[in-house]
Amino acid sequence: MENPRRKAARPHRKETDPMPDLLIELLSEEIPARMQDKAAEDLRRLVTTGLAGAGLTYGDARAFSTPRRLALSVTGLPPASPAVRTERRGPRVGAPDAAIEGFLRGAGITRDRLEEREDKKGRVFFAVIEAPGRPAAEIVAGVLEAAIRAFPWPKSMRWGAGRLHWIRPLQSILCILTDKAGAEVVPLDIDGLRAGNQTRGHRFMDPAPFVVTGFGDYAEGLRARRVILDAQERAEQIRQAAAELARAGGLVVVEDEGLLAEVAGLVEWPVVLMGGIDAAFLDLPPEVLRTSMRTHQKFFSVRNPETGRIEGFITVANTETPDNGATILAGNQRVLAARLADARFFWENDIQVAEAGGVPWLKALETVTFHNRLGTQAKRIGRIAALAREIAPFAGAERDIAARAALWAKADLSSEMVREFPELQGVMGACYAGPAGYPPEVADAAREHYSPVGPLDDTPTAPVSVTVALADKLDTLTGFWAIGDTPTGSKDPFALRRAALGVIRLVLENGLRMKLLDLCWSHADNHEPEMRGLMVLMLGARESQLMSFLHDRLKVHLRAKGVRRDVIDACIAMPGNDDLTLLVRRAQALATFLKTDDGENLLRGFRRANNILTQAEARDGVAYSGSEDVKCAGEEAETALFAALDRAEGAISPAIEAEDFAAAMGAMAALRAPVDAFFEAVQVNTGDSAIRRNRLNMLARMRALCLTVADLTRIEGRGDG
Repeated sequence: MENPRRKAARPHRKETDPMPDLLIELLSEEIPARMQDKAAEDLRRLVTTGLAGAGLTYGDARAFSTPRRLALSVTGLPPASPAVRTERRGPRVGAPDAAIEGFLRGAGITRDRLEEREDKKGRVFFAVIEAPGRPAAEIVAGVLEAAIRAFPWPKSMRWGAGRLHWIRPLQSILCILTDKAGAEVVPLDIDGLRAGNQTRGHRFMDPAPFVVTGFGDYAEGLRARRVILDAQERAEQIRQAAAELARAGGLVVVEDEGLLAEVAGLVEWPVVLMGGIDAAFLDLPPEVLRTSMRTHQKFFSVRNPETGRIEGFITVANTETPDNGATILAGNQRVLAARLADARFFWENDIQVAEAGGVPWLKALETVTFHNRLGTQAKRIGRIAALAREIAPFAGAERDIAARAALWAKADLSSEMVREFPELQGVMGACYAGPAGYPPEVADAAREHYSPVGPLDDTPTAPVSVTVALADKLDTLTGFWAIGDTPTGSKDPFALRRAALGVIRLVLENGLRMKLLDLCWSHADNHEPEMRGLMVLMLGARESQLMSFLHDRLKVHLRAKGVRRDVIDACIAMPGNDDLTLLVRRAQALATFLKTDDGENLLRGFRRANNILTQAEARDGVAYSGSEDVKCAGEEAETALFAALDRAEGAISPAIEAEDFAAAMGAMAALRAPVDAFFEAVQVNTGDSAIRRNRLNMLARMRALCLTVADLTRIEGRGDG
């Protein structure tokens, strides 16, 4: 075996590029697929942060992961860290010896290296400390050891007699610095595990060690030995091979990006195989087939585009075999048949219960606790159904159908299929709705009422689905807010932030007009008597907090759409802020208005007027209310502003009443020119007290008129003057 300290030959590099490159590989037993991406990023972060902290700059850093290895390539390192020269001011010349000796010890120098310099307080000792640069190899060794010992695995293990922790036993460390002269092994020994310049290929197909001289021959050497280093490349290879196999059979692969990423983390050399599903299972719902194959065996589903049925599967092996995977495929099909037989058993039993109306399922939920202070799942379902009756008219749904849909939507929680595959809740409720005698809209509501789960999820649009989805989420929010179990910091165990965003999207994307606070208050009556009093008290104490929580989620949602936070705040301050559709329409109109010259200039005028009024009211001890008299106007600009306010008031008030905020903003924009002219020509704080009071009242009227559109005092940053 080669001496790992020996420099290995390296392909020619340009003489103008003396910077060494660093290559690290940590080879271990299998790393769980779900941890690989983060682990690769953690390795990159820990090492590059450590290098930078030690004074080593670098050009680029790329991290990689496979089931057995983490790798990091860092280019353009200097051969050593720069020398550092620092100066430290010491005691004055003539200070006691004890003070000088203490300073010398702290600086790490002897007395003969002190310099005397003139200071504003006299002559002072200075220490000049020169720290030489450290070789890159020395720095890398320390940084990598620290990274390995402090690596943030979610869980880790020890093995053998050592004290080192890793996700699975760490087998070898490759760590080399490569420059134009060749590759040098970084001197590193961690609990007897010594760094070298070798790695291994595929565990089964090519496990012999081979020498590495740099990243290029490392990646290609692995490929030649049946290991694809890049996870994205493995995923793309799986995608293309699966699509080609399915296409050859007139089928298509059902897209599943999450499964694709997971499977790419299970194999170092993807071998894609396609098999068929026994005819006895083809009548199972596609969702059942997909979930069973995905959950238990990490199989991709293959669909017949003409019938929509799932008729085949794609599996990805980690080895090539002499029989081209036939034995692997046969074994997988036997296991799959057993799994699908279980699924068919669950399906047949559930269908019998559904055909009887699902009564046993609903009965079973009476003994399932939702939360110890909020009752059972059955009680919760009853509350959701009652709230759905109230929401239905706003969403355009029939009350009775909405209530029936709410009662059925969670019935499948007791089904055998959902107990086996919890991710199918809602889906199975939709499948069982028909046999239970429910109309299609109830089936759709069962399937869709959990949505939207995330920001990229589709939002239900069918009236009954929207109704049940809103009732479900509002029950969650009001219930947990009432008992005070609300999100704190990053902790949100009951996913209340997600529920709030779901409410916002359901309301806005369907253009619903409803007073959320009224619904929340009335929903308290849907609780059990023993809880109702406490519920009302708790909601009463927290209602503003609950709306603030929804408004905060709304700000996040709208900010992603380009609406400024201060603009939203200006509209939240207005009456009716629990009507989210109204609130957003006002905010969008205000945001558009403030992007115009008229908007910016009027805002500047509003602020000037507000500042003058605020100072005058504080000084005079009165609130100016807008009871101005045009007869007291002595300037043309003053008279013009009176007339402009009359016109604007006549346009803004009916526009606000009609909720035509664009028109209201347009009418407000017409104030820009007369306000500018007023401030150009008129002195408000004149010596004549009657004229001053009249002008202040006029500004108060202008301020009040603008504040009927939005609270412009909350707008930040723009329009100052």
